Amino acid sequence: MDRSHAAGVKQRLAVALTIAGSDSGGGAGIQADLKTFAALGVHGASVVTALTAQNTRGVRAIHYSPPAIVAAQIQAVLEDFVVSAIKIGMLGSPEIVGAVAEALDSPSPRSRGEGWGEGQGDRLASCSGPSSGPPGHLLPEGEGRGRASRHLLREGSAAFIIYDPVMVASSGEALSGAGFVEAARLELLALVDCLTPNLVEAAALLGEKVAGSEADMVRQGAALLKLGPRAVLMKGGHLDGNEAIDFLATAEGVRRYAAPRIASRNLHGTGCTLSSAIAAHVVLGMALPEAVAAAKAFVGEAIERGREVKLGIGDGPLIQAKLR
Repeated sequence: MDRSHAAGVKQRLAVALTIAGSDSGGGAGIQADLKTFAALGVHGASVVTALTAQNTRGVRAIHYSPPAIVAAQIQAVLEDFVVSAIKIGMLGSPEIVGAVAEALDSPSPRSRGEGWGEGQGDRLASCSGPSSGPPGHLLPEGEGRGRASRHLLREGSAAFIIYDPVMVASSGEALSGAGFVEAARLELLALVDCLTPNLVEAAALLGEKVAGSEADMVRQGAALLKLGPRAVLMKGGHLDGNEAIDFLATAEGVRRYAAPRIASRNLHGTGCTLSSAIAAHVVLGMALPEAVAAAKAFVGEAIERGREVKLGIGDGPLIQAKLR
């Protein structure tokens, strides 16, 4: 093959990194993240934190990657690629949490200065513009607001970090061990630009009961902000009702998102797809509130595409890319 033209190629594709577990059935985890990145025109790099033996019927076995290997994968990617966004998913153990937190707390210079870039603090904090639901109230002054300002002044050109705190598989199996929640709270949350828990995960991080109303979701989102993340997307898919309601909480206020609930048994990988779609839209230039809205629309389309698709015997995945 003639490669003589390679030196003249100047086009650079936006890069997002997923740090998550592998789903052997291809429905969630790294596989869902990479399919989402590709569907949205972003190059996906990956760090495998765990190997799972699973299919549409459930998880059969989990093998966690050695923490040193997780750290080495992160270092290898950040040394070579200009990474504009980092999506974190299943970590599983406190040791892996520590390895990821240490690696991301001192990122390679090549992960800075492009993509997410300068001025992105405004993208993160802004809750202005049209909303898909009624405007929310402002959060009170507190620890979360001060920490957000310091972070953005110090690391305004760093890669955007979004964390989907996966703890339980959609089929019910536990995906994290003893000490995981405490490690995530203490070591990881302060590094995160957007935390995207579902109601069960939010309750676990706070040591509270699962939210049963929109008011509870707003209150828990505000409480999670005080643990360090710059923004919290409370996902209300488990609430009853005809709509899927989410709340984005930042130091500036709360924004409500509503979308029609789609009846489908093929929902495996919904949370992974949402968080990676948010990361991709931020990389492509959207402010965080608009990226959330675009990601919710993307997930809705992926659910619709997968409604009638038969993959395996159990509950199937979303379909991120258009079918032929």
